[in-house]
Amino acid sequence: MPTFRYKALQTDGAVAEGQLEAMGRPDAFRQMEGLGLRPVSLSEGATVEKKDGPSLGNLGDISFKFQSQRVSARALENFTRLLSSLLAAGVSLSRALVILYSEASTPAAAAKWKEIHDLVIDGMPLAEAMAKSPDVFPRVYVAMVQAGETGGFLDVVLAQIADFQSREKELRSKVTSAMLYPTILLVLALGVLTFLLVYFIPNFQKLFQGFGGSLPLLTQMIIAASHIVRSYGLFVLAGVATGAFMVRNWFASEKGRRAWEGTILRLPVVGPLVAEFAMARFCRMLGTLLGAGVPLVQALNVARKSIGNQILVDAVSTSIERVQEGERLGQSLAECRGLFPSSVLEMISVAEESGRLDTELVRVANVTEGDLDRQLKTAVAFAEPLMLFLIAGFIGTIFIGMLLPIFTLQQYIK
Repeated sequence: MPTFRYKALQTDGAVAEGQLEAMGRPDAFRQMEGLGLRPVSLSEGATVEKKDGPSLGNLGDISFKFQSQRVSARALENFTRLLSSLLAAGVSLSRALVILYSEASTPAAAAKWKEIHDLVIDGMPLAEAMAKSPDVFPRVYVAMVQAGETGGFLDVVLAQIADFQSREKELRSKVTSAMLYPTILLVLALGVLTFLLVYFIPNFQKLFQGFGGSLPLLTQMIIAASHIVRSYGLFVLAGVATGAFMVRNWFASEKGRRAWEGTILRLPVVGPLVAEFAMARFCRMLGTLLGAGVPLVQALNVARKSIGNQILVDAVSTSIERVQEGERLGQSLAECRGLFPSSVLEMISVAEESGRLDTELVRVANVTEGDLDRQLKTAVAFAEPLMLFLIAGFIGTIFIGMLLPIFTLQQYIK
């Protein structure tokens, strides 16, 4: 008769581990229910005595050591969605966290969820506990969780976060698929061009100079690049790596991040999309908070953290100060022209006068997100042909530089 190992919750919420013999998984579940246990995980496998050498269990432990110690985006999305479902079902937060770290798919995720659980058990708010792990929980994630805790609708906010993560993963998958074919072409083209630059063109240069002619300017530039790659390739590679490391550290600083975010907002196509996305997120958070009965100023302070772009956060902070002085929300947000279009400001002002500001903000967020989805789909559709065009232009320039000497070579032969 097969032996099953199980993890389950007892009636007092404690986690119990053990094994039992059953005819199959359904029979094992029935036995656990008869013992008053709520199943968390159930796996088939008999207990074996430890022997010298690497047993199957030891091999599993060894494999865990080679797994990444970082929590993956997929694990975070599963954590968010399951926590939302458990809270919506009436499970307490501490008990839900116990379930999540008990059935985590990786040791890194299990350790992180248990760390969050221990901090919450000690009396720390969930958002504050998550903020202690910025490498796992982004600032926007923590701000939205704080909004849910403030308004008492944490399960709803977690579901929204999980949906956002799912849409982001889907968009990343579409972009990756669209870029796969052009990237393969680019790698192959670079391989061929490297061979031509390193081996073919230098010999062709000697042949051409034997006729007493001078190479065209474009060809000379290509040969100069080839000479740099052949003679100083390692130094160039080291310089590029060092520069990339320094730029990355600078962008991680407060000054560098603000400069980068400001540059993104000034880009022709990307900037308006980023601002529109930030506005949708801000409106959804603010509308949800107001609908839950959170005061306007407090809701604004929480919602502004969900924007994500510090430049836009600072702009909204100025508007919040004007609201505290007694000014209407629509008028105060009018100073943030880069974030709120005039049509949205008008809708906010009308909704504020009619007393349905929370409903209108959520509606604006829904409409804006729908428009963003269409724009992003169009951008992804144009990304592949644009990439192919750029690759073709790059390769064409190289080959023209190689063919120009051939056309002029006939003059020297005559």
